[in-house]
Amino acid sequence: MERQLHLNLLPSRPPMPGGLQSSGSKMKMGPGRKRDFTPLSWSQYFETLEDVEVENETGKDIFRIYCSGAHGPVLFLLHGGGHSALSWAVFTAVICSRIDCRVVAMDLRAHGDSKVKDLDDLSADTMAKDVGKVVESLYGDNPPPIMLIGHSMGGAIAVHTAAANHIPSLIGLCVIDVVEGTAMDALNSMQNFLRSRPKTFKSLENAIEWSVKSGQIRNFESARVSMGGQVKKCEEASNSPDVSRSIEEGIIEEDEEEEAGEESSKKRMKEDDPEAKKESVFTWRVDLSKTEKYWEGWFRGLSSLFLTCSVPKLLLLAGVDRLDKDLTIGQMQGKFQMQVLPQCGHAVHEDAPEKVADALATFMVRHKFTDFKEGFLC
Repeated sequence: MERQLHLNLLPSRPPMPGGLQSSGSKMKMGPGRKRDFTPLSWSQYFETLEDVEVENETGKDIFRIYCSGAHGPVLFLLHGGGHSALSWAVFTAVICSRIDCRVVAMDLRAHGDSKVKDLDDLSADTMAKDVGKVVESLYGDNPPPIMLIGHSMGGAIAVHTAAANHIPSLIGLCVIDVVEGTAMDALNSMQNFLRSRPKTFKSLENAIEWSVKSGQIRNFESARVSMGGQVKKCEEASNSPDVSRSIEEGIIEEDEEEEAGEESSKKRMKEDDPEAKKESVFTWRVDLSKTEKYWEGWFRGLSSLFLTCSVPKLLLLAGVDRLDKDLTIGQMQGKFQMQVLPQCGHAVHEDAPEKVADALATFMVRHKFTDFKEGFLC
C-alpha cells in the first residue's frame, strides 16, 4: 500500500501519530490535553507572497508563489499532486536557518491559489513550461543559480523541467520520494484510494485533524499550515452524505465521548431548523480523479530522464524499497546521491523537515553552491 503514495494522492496507513491508538472502528487519543487544530498562517514561515503573471497560448495565467531569503542560490520548490506550496512552509523556515539561500515555493497549475485559463491541462510538458515561465518572469534573462526541488508529482515535474532545459541557470536537482517503478505500479489502484477519502469536511480544523489522524501528514505543525492549500470552502447542505463521511465517523476524542449525548441533542435541533441545514463546508481544491489521463505521462521514463540530467542530483526516499532497477544501477555507478529518511510517510519534507533540510544543506555545501550560516553546526 505504501507504493500508492508515489502520486501523493492519498494518506498512508502508519502507526497513529501523537499518541493515537486504534480501538475498533474509532481512534482515540491517549491521555493529555486536546490538540489545537487551528490553522497557521503562511506568514509565520515565508516572508512574502506574490502572484506572478505569465503569457500562455490560452491567455494570461497567474501563479502564486511564496518567498523567503535575500541572498544565495534559489531553491525552487514544487509540491506534490493535490498539495500546494504551503506544504513547504516548515521546511522553508528550517532550511533558511541552515544555509544562505533564497526560497521560492510555487503553486502549480490548478493547485493552491494559482489561477489559469486551462485547468484541465496537467500534462508534464505544460507544467514544466509553467515553471520555466515563472522563473523567466521573476528573473528575466539573467536568473540566479537555481536548485530545483520537487516532491512526488512535483518531483516528476522537476525532472521534466530540468531535462527540457527550461531553467538555464539550473545548478542542481533534488527529487523527493518518487520513483518510476513504484509510481507506475500504483496507477491501477489509485482511483479506489481516492474514493476512500472523505469528500468534504465541516471546517478547515476538521480537515487538519483528519490529515494528522489518518497519517497523511505526520507532522502536526506542518498539517496546520499546509492543509489550507489542499481544501477550499464551499456551500453544501450540512446533512449531505458526504459531510457525514467526514472525520467524525472514524475519529473520536476520549474527552468528546462524554459530550456525545449533548451533541446528539444539538444535531436533532439543527435538523429541525431549515436555515441551519446549510453551512460552510470544505472540499478538495483539486479533483485528482479527473487527472488520471496524465498520471502515466508524469512518471513513465522518469528514472532514465532523471539520470540523463547533467546537474548534480539528490534523491531523498522514505524507504530503500522504492528504488527501481534503473535507479539502483545508477546509484551504484555514482550518478546521483541518495539518502533514505526512515520513519517518514510519503510527505517526507513535511514529516521530517529538519532531516530533509540537513540533507539538502549538506548536499549544497558539498557542491559549493552555498555556505552554512555563521553559527550553524552541521
